[in-house]
Amino acid sequence: MTKADIVNEVAKATGLKKIAVQKVIECFMDSVKNSLEKGDNVYLRGFGSFIVKERAEKTARNISKNTTIVIPAHKIPAFKPAKVFVDMVKNAQ
Repeated sequence: MTKADIVNEVAKATGLKKIAVQKVIECFMDSVKNSLEKGDNVYLRGFGSFIVKERAEKTARNISKNTTIVIPAHKIPAFKPAKVFVDMVKNAQ
């Protein structure tokens, strides 16, 4: 499912114009991105959490050059689904 598909479904379900729905969805995504950029997690009860994970520094190998490189510690965005959401997907047939 793409963003356009989501816009179409929400517009159909709510009766709102697609332009308005698209604006709302883009504002929602911007809000989530901005919160994560600041280091704040986003919790959506019954759906899941958008969180910032810390990755530790690690040593990796460049196989083609046969050298080791150090990957510095960094933060990455992640999504953790709510238990209700996970159970719903597990039980879907």
